[in-house]
Amino acid sequence: MLAAPLAPARTTVTRTAYWARLLPLLATLACVTRIPSFRRPLWNPDEGFLAVQARLLAQGGELYDTVVDRKPPLLPWLYQAAFMLCGSGSLTPLRVLAVLAQLLTAALLASLARRRWGERAGRTAGVLYLLVSVGLNPEDAQAATFEVFMLPWTAAALWFADRGRWGAAGAAVAAAFLTKQTGGAVLLPVVWLLHQRGGTRAGLPRLAAGCAAPVLAAALATDPAGFLFWTVTGSAAYASVTGSELHVLARALTNAGILAVASAGLLPPVVRALRDVRAGAAEVWLWLWLASSVAAVALGCHFFGHYYLQLTPPLALLATAALHVLPRDGHTAAVLTSACCCAVFVGWGLLAPRPELAHAERLAAALAHRTAPADRVLVWGIHPETYWLAGRTPATRYLTAGLLTNYSGGRDGPQVGEKYAVAGAWPVFRREMTAHAPALVVDDSRGKPYAPARLPTLHRLLTAGYTEVARVDGAVLYARVPEG
Repeated sequence: MLAAPLAPARTTVTRTAYWARLLPLLATLACVTRIPSFRRPLWNPDEGFLAVQARLLAQGGELYDTVVDRKPPLLPWLYQAAFMLCGSGSLTPLRVLAVLAQLLTAALLASLARRRWGERAGRTAGVLYLLVSVGLNPEDAQAATFEVFMLPWTAAALWFADRGRWGAAGAAVAAAFLTKQTGGAVLLPVVWLLHQRGGTRAGLPRLAAGCAAPVLAAALATDPAGFLFWTVTGSAAYASVTGSELHVLARALTNAGILAVASAGLLPPVVRALRDVRAGAAEVWLWLWLASSVAAVALGCHFFGHYYLQLTPPLALLATAALHVLPRDGHTAAVLTSACCCAVFVGWGLLAPRPELAHAERLAAALAHRTAPADRVLVWGIHPETYWLAGRTPATRYLTAGLLTNYSGGRDGPQVGEKYAVAGAWPVFRREMTAHAPALVVDDSRGKPYAPARLPTLHRLLTAGYTEVARVDGAVLYARVPEG
């Protein structure tokens, strides 16, 4: 009779010992898989965009007014905070935060799996997630950008929902949305879990309040109208694929194929779960999580590689659920196969050349040489990292030509030009060019369909007040002609 009260304490000790063993393993794996991320100053234009935004915000810029992008505010604010604490000359603090974000995602998935299928399943889920999390082109998988920081919130939403904590689940859904809009897709499996528990009457209001409050707070902290426009309503033309259907399809299939290679250890048990009720009866909420993530990847029809990171948490959990009922040798094969694939992708990240980064660095060096630190400049291209690398302030709030022409991701269809820009962008651009004319304009279009010759406003600006002074890797530099 005296032994009964000891059971909770024994359970607590067991839980503590479990995590004391697992967390160091996951932390080591998170660090090792992201070693390549520390090898380069930046990996893709999204990091450059965020870095420039953060500098502008730290200098007093206002999000969705003088600092704009089609993204929610959480990650620009995180970059701003990191720059204010550690300086704006390096992305290393963001790289460290990205490692922690991956570790947190893995730990939440491990906790979900342990609660449902046991301790071995918890270890498997955390390890499989980290192994597959770098299974894309390094510029997509190793960058400290939106998806990496969105995924802990999506995992947290389901972690809370699994425990019936609906207000917290809703807040996590909102935080995922406020990191990247497609993070809101996790609401579907959360609602399913709410329905499955039969607590809709009591839980739904808490879930709705949890979702609404952070979004409303973010809108009020910025500008409600600007927040709504830039995160929801202002991107209709951006989602069009007219004239670029084959290009978009090729990118979708290529990135899906790369992730499939990285998931070679996960896909066999997931496929088996589709065929074998016993092996995968893996709960409906998991399939809904995967389905909603697939829909999120397809939304907008861009299919950039980093979009596919959203698929990795549900894939890892689905594989774990299926492996739970398979013999141990199947479990071992899945982990070893995933580890081998991961090693290939980490090696790719360490060895792959980055020609666009080298170009941006040379261009930034030329720009810095020809201007003073206080000068404003205009880099007409899709690589905003040039501003950050050069340490120069943009002459306009539109950091890429994409916002002013609708050019994105190599699309070369007919819907590129001034009339396809973000609504109202060109009048603002003209005012900015008049108010603080750039000392140097860099035409980095290099034959793309957004070249100045195809844009009457920019062409007039260059011919009226600028003269060519240099060329760098195909980019043309124009200096302002002195008045008089």
